[in-house]
Amino acid sequence: MADQKEQQAMRVDGALLRELAELLSANDLTEIEVEDGDRKIKVRRDPAPVMSYSAAPVMAAAPAAAPAAATPEAAPAAAPVDAVKSPMVGTAYLSPEPGAKPFVGPGQSVKQGETLLIIEAMKVMNPITAPKAGKVVQILIGDGQPVEFDQPLVVIE
Repeated sequence: MADQKEQQAMRVDGALLRELAELLSANDLTEIEVEDGDRKIKVRRDPAPVMSYSAAPVMAAAPAAAPAAATPEAAPAAAPVDAVKSPMVGTAYLSPEPGAKPFVGPGQSVKQGETLLIIEAMKVMNPITAPKAGKVVQILIGDGQPVEFDQPLVVIE
C-alpha cells in the first residue's frame, strides 16, 4: 500500500512540466506553481545574474598645503548644463569612418538635427544629432572612446 502511494505521488505529467517551463521562459518568470486538487507542481529557475560595473576606487593624494580660501577655479569642473549627452552606452566616433574628416569641430556652427558624432552600440551606428542650432564650443570625448549613458559629449552654445 505504501508503494502504491509512492507511485501515485511520483507520477508527473511531463507535457505539463514542459509547458510550464516554456511559460517561464516566454514570460521571463522565475517561478510558476500550479495546484490541482491535492497535487501541487512548482517549476522554478534561477534568474540570470545581474552584471553591474562600478568605478575603481581612486586614491586621493594628500594635499601639499591647505588653501587659505576656496576659489571658483579650485572647484571641480562640472559638466556643462547645455552639453549634448549620450543617450546610450557604446563607442563614440567623431567621423563617419576612420581617417575621414570629423562631423564637427570646435568653433563650427551647426544646425538643429545635424550629426555631431556617432555611437556604435551592438554593431549599430547611431547618429547623435544637434538638439539645437548653435556653435560647437567643446568636444568632451575622443574618437573611439567608450561612453556611458548620460555622459556629456559636445557643448553647443
